[in-house]
Amino acid sequence: MPDKHFVIPRQDINREDFTSSIPDFNRRSEFLKTDMGYKCIITNIVRLTEQEKLFKLRIIDTLERNIFRFKPGQFLMLELPGYGDVPISISSSNSNHEYIELCIRKAGHVTSALFNLAEGAHVAIRGPFGSAFPMDEMSGHNVLLIAGGLGFAPLRAPLFWINEHRERFLNVNVLYGVKEPSQLLFTYQFDEWEKISHIVLHTIVEHADAGWKGHHGMITDLFKDITIDPETTYAVVCGPPVMFKVVCSYLDKLGIPMNRMFVSLERRMHCGMGKCCRCMVGSTFTCVDGPVFDYWSVMNLKEAI
Repeated sequence: MPDKHFVIPRQDINREDFTSSIPDFNRRSEFLKTDMGYKCIITNIVRLTEQEKLFKLRIIDTLERNIFRFKPGQFLMLELPGYGDVPISISSSNSNHEYIELCIRKAGHVTSALFNLAEGAHVAIRGPFGSAFPMDEMSGHNVLLIAGGLGFAPLRAPLFWINEHRERFLNVNVLYGVKEPSQLLFTYQFDEWEKISHIVLHTIVEHADAGWKGHHGMITDLFKDITIDPETTYAVVCGPPVMFKVVCSYLDKLGIPMNRMFVSLERRMHCGMGKCCRCMVGSTFTCVDGPVFDYWSVMNLKEAI
């Protein structure tokens, strides 16, 4: 006679045992773990420029919020039900588990729909995906962070990391260039980074207006304002691919080894899991093997930039 007290235990696919440990993000076999979906609520939206907004997301489920982890340089797949999903670099501190910040540019179908959302709207995220900046490896060295345009968004996470572990680093310089002053991102944090974090920020614009008091020209013009010791310096470069060749070639001439230059290469990423093959360069998938590469690897990837 069957046991009437036998009950099949409830299975919750969002709370399996693997969620209690931090996965190895660089292994393809870990996709079952990093491809978890997290339901989120938008708690705040800040307009940064005419084309960019900063979205602050909070994972709704408390347990999922506590287990979510990422590393500076990684990205998420942000899904808006009914419209699709897009890969977005994470722009917040990886030590803050209360919310996630994403800097989004209005550029296509999904991002245009996102710009029409208000606080309180629900979205979903998957991830994190991809490789990360080697922050521990950079400890004990000078760090040069170079960003062009929207490339400042993925640099914000390593900036937070450096700020929270400032005693581990020597001199930290940020070189940031945009086409026009109105395109500068996160200007409200500039004073904090310089006065509190002792991070030296250098900005430049290609086309100055009447109210601009800073540098005018190309981002490489900022190098004359800093002293670089190639033996003790790591460089991180984020921005349009055309900038990589110019900036990294300049750094190479200064003597910084290519394996100590890192770029964030978000080349035609779409699915985040190497399935759609849109970001494929030879046998390399930007979304799986990147988006963070050392420049030596990028130099050996035909048509990567």
